[in-house]
Amino acid sequence: MEKHITLPLTEELAASLHMGDTVYLTGEIYTSRDAGHKRMCEALAKGEELPFDPTDATIYYVGPTPAKPGQVIGSAGPTTSGRMDAYAPTMMSVGARGMIGKGERLPEVVEAMKKYHGVYFGAVGGAGALLAKCIKKAELIAYEDLGAEALRRLTVEELPVVVVIDCEGNNLYREGRKNYLEKERKP
Repeated sequence: MEKHITLPLTEELAASLHMGDTVYLTGEIYTSRDAGHKRMCEALAKGEELPFDPTDATIYYVGPTPAKPGQVIGSAGPTTSGRMDAYAPTMMSVGARGMIGKGERLPEVVEAMKKYHGVYFGAVGGAGALLAKCIKKAELIAYEDLGAEALRRLTVEELPVVVVIDCEGNNLYREGRKNYLEKERKP
C-alpha cells in the first residue's frame, strides 16, 4: 500500500504502517550514524539531555556528502543499519520511533521496535543523489567535529521509503524472501 505521511511518527501513525508499505515522508527527520549514536547513548548514560527532542523522531542513518553550490545537501544515501544496532534500543527507549537505513536488524532491535512501537524504513542504497532532492533544508545541530556523521535536522518532502519492519515485528526481508521462495516452488 502507498502512504503519504507527515512526521512526527506518533505511536498511532506507526501502528498504521505495515511491512511492505511504500511510504513518502514529509516533515523533520534527524541524521546520525554510529559515531553520533555512540555520543548520544553515552550522554544518556550520564543523565544528560540529547541535543534534540527524540520523542516520535525519525533518524536517517546517513552521512551526507558536502553540498555543492546551490544545493541544500550533497548525496544522502542510507548507511548500513546494523552499525546502529547497539544503540537503537536505547534511542527507542527515550522516544525515537522511526529509523531509515538499509540492511537487516538484530533480533534485539526488532524486540525493541515491538516494545516501543518503532518502524524501520528502508531507503534505496546507491540512490543518494536522488534522495537528496527530497531534502529541502539541512541544519547542523550537534557534533560538528564528526563531519558527515554530525547530527543534522532535515526537512524532507515526499522522501520515498519502504516499511521493512513494522511495529509488530513483521520483517519484509524475511517474509518477502519466504513468500518469493514459496512462489518459486509452485508449478
